[in-house]
Amino acid sequence: MDTPEPTVSSLRQALTLTLLFTAGVINFFDRASLSVANNSVRAEMHLSATQMGWLLSAFSLAYGLSQLPLITLLPRFGARKTLGFGLTLWSAAQLLTGYVQSFTTFLVLRVLLGTGEGPFYPAGVQATRDWFSQRSRGRATAVMSMSQTIGLAIAPAILSLLILRTGWRAMFILLGFAGLLIAIAWSIFYRSPSSTAANTPTNTTSALGFLLRHRVVWGMMLGWGGINYTNWLYISWVPGYLQTARHLTLANTGLVAGIPFLAGAAGMFSSGALADFRTRHGASLARVHYSQILTGMVLSAACTWFVAHAASTTAAVAGISGALFMIHFGGTSGWGYVQVIGGPRYVASLGPLQNFASFLIASAAPVVTGFLLDTTHSFTLALIICSVITLLGALSYATLGAPSHLFQSAEG
Repeated sequence: MDTPEPTVSSLRQALTLTLLFTAGVINFFDRASLSVANNSVRAEMHLSATQMGWLLSAFSLAYGLSQLPLITLLPRFGARKTLGFGLTLWSAAQLLTGYVQSFTTFLVLRVLLGTGEGPFYPAGVQATRDWFSQRSRGRATAVMSMSQTIGLAIAPAILSLLILRTGWRAMFILLGFAGLLIAIAWSIFYRSPSSTAANTPTNTTSALGFLLRHRVVWGMMLGWGGINYTNWLYISWVPGYLQTARHLTLANTGLVAGIPFLAGAAGMFSSGALADFRTRHGASLARVHYSQILTGMVLSAACTWFVAHAASTTAAVAGISGALFMIHFGGTSGWGYVQVIGGPRYVASLGPLQNFASFLIASAAPVVTGFLLDTTHSFTLALIICSVITLLGALSYATLGAPSHLFQSAEG
């Protein structure tokens, strides 16, 4: 018997996930690029660890601030136009970084890179919510999110090789060109479902006011800061940590640094698969994501504490791997929680709002770590602070961010 052809919907689902996954890999190659080139850039441009921290934090702060206009722009223009513009902006900034000559210009380009990358997750969450049902959305969100950790897992080896073969400037230029190609593909091939427009609020200012009146939203905003602080510390400083604290060469760092991010990808997939399994067996989707967020954050904090006191490189890499597995286990459900709490009317506003608040917290991670490295010549205190902030984020979810009636109102 002939196999029936896939429906238009299933083809669109596959195309949407493929485009989002590819854009995500490029996105996180770009985020990892400066971390991998950390020591090479510092040596050529004579930068301190604190200045490097500012370059890393400039990205994350711009990324966070860019979420505010997305609260209005994403519902108005949709995922296709918003992400298409973001892809073009961040790729152009990445390409131009290859020609930078001063710290100030470098800082400006990092701000543009962060601004351009801002739409990726909110637009991706909206796109997956638009194209996937509640029963399959957990895995779809996990696949999109896995582009982050898979990109970060393979980036150190590939980018280290590029730096060794062509230099760090050529690496930035090549990444910029790759991003521009993805921007063209997204703009040509992605389309939103025809029913999406009917679900978005006509007054986004009213939507923002509605969301800010609910304490669950404040719990999500503050709690997500704990997740992103942990995530951004490791994205920014794992290669530098391995070279500075564990004395690995650039080539060896490229091989070892990918291991923890592979663990993070496993955490993401496990989170999505478990959420779908529990939902199919009758569990409340809001409660599923909420419990997985808390579990992931608490266990990640414990692993980071272990890294701070690890006696060997093997133990440190194992601890970082555990921290990233658990933070992404919780974080993937964090985005699933946004989809549930926001509902079809408010998801496009809630995602950027959560990201905005969280990155005001997370942006401190790179520069605080760089300052403490210059001051104490050790990563120990920076890692302990990270562990505490992760626990405080979990406490925010536990006290303010519990499931409420908001998602029922939003779905209505």
